[in-house]
Amino acid sequence: MRIDIWSDISCPWCYVGKARFGKAVEAFDGEVEVRHRSFELDPGRATEDTEQVVAMLAGKYGMSEQQAREGERRLEELAAAEGLEYRAEGRDHGGSFDMHRVLHLAAERGLAEEAWQAFYVANFAEEASLFNRDRIAEVAVEAGLDAVEVEAVLDDPAAYRDAVRADEAEAARLGATGVPFFVIDGKYGVSGAQPTEVFAQILEKAWAEREPKLVTLGGAAEGEACGPDGCAV
Repeated sequence: MRIDIWSDISCPWCYVGKARFGKAVEAFDGEVEVRHRSFELDPGRATEDTEQVVAMLAGKYGMSEQQAREGERRLEELAAAEGLEYRAEGRDHGGSFDMHRVLHLAAERGLAEEAWQAFYVANFAEEASLFNRDRIAEVAVEAGLDAVEVEAVLDDPAAYRDAVRADEAEAARLGATGVPFFVIDGKYGVSGAQPTEVFAQILEKAWAEREPKLVTLGGAAEGEACGPDGCAV
């Protein structure tokens, strides 16, 4: 059963939602293939066009910086409940397009899960800003990618550009206006970082529809039949 997940490295709810969904998958008794898809929350913004997250939130949503800080602290608590580190102060916000291009390289090399998690941790849990070329390359290599291949992607603005844009176009076609956005087996769309138990219920429902359990029909008593020990007479 395939699960498509549209996310952005800049999105804290994607970070939390990935952890919650991962717990549901771990407990799920079925076969799951996860495909990570690109979605930019700040499209067109250059990687190194950065500002502090608190200032960005205040400006974007018309709140005070104190309100933005309180929101970040609540996210820190929610992340901690999922076993995640989260720096509520001092993080940068910038463009994520170059990261998405590198993440498509990671998918081709069978390292999508490792690279997405490495970028999330670097952005939300580590002190060094992720929004510069050198740091993107460093984190990608730590996730297992080849340094020469990563540098080649970062050197070529067209590398994986169309793949990123195709993901975003499909998200728009499906009506996704925010992330995380999950599509379960091409049938169910789930928006937001739902609780683990909600993800678990949806996985079970989709799996049951794909692999329905056999319902045996018959009367109150078992009918005559043959088995390993012979036939009833």
